Amino acid sequence: MSPAIIFQLHLVLGYVPWLLCFGAYIWPRLKSMDPVEAQRAIATLHSFRFFGLVFIVPGVVGPNLPAGFATPAAYGDFATGLLAILALLSVRTRPLFWLLTIGFNVAGAVDLIVDYYHGVQLDLPGSAGQLGATYAIPIIYVPILMITHVAAFYLLLRPQPEATRSLAGDAAAS
Repeated sequence: MSPAIIFQLHLVLGYVPWLLCFGAYIWPRLKSMDPVEAQRAIATLHSFRFFGLVFIVPGVVGPNLPAGFATPAAYGDFATGLLAILALLSVRTRPLFWLLTIGFNVAGAVDLIVDYYHGVQLDLPGSAGQLGATYAIPIIYVPILMITHVAAFYLLLRPQPEATRSLAGDAAAS
């Protein structure tokens, strides 16, 4: 098998164990949590996305990694990570927390979609070896990031039970 086919297989199969784990262990817990706590858990995972800057560190990635992929991926991850950290820091100011939560999820999902697009356009599978030490990021880390963005959007958009809205209102009033 060619390295490009192996990389493509890795990309697709990276979602399988995460979807199984997410469906069995993470999703049931997130759905049952208070909405703020569920979003905080997701933000905590995404707060580590500052690590994406590694895509532009010489010696960690190969010199022929397409800059059209590496630079947007690095800065998109960095921006998403900073927004997630700010969301976590602002949890006591609920309107700001919700704004930053929406912000990091929109920025992060768009970043991943754009990264996939650039990867296809620039034939990233053909130069997957240039990912060097970062090879595991799109294979192991990106699938759970995308899955949790989808989950976060679902949780943001689902109607809240009346009891939850009442408790949130009571907490804001005190």
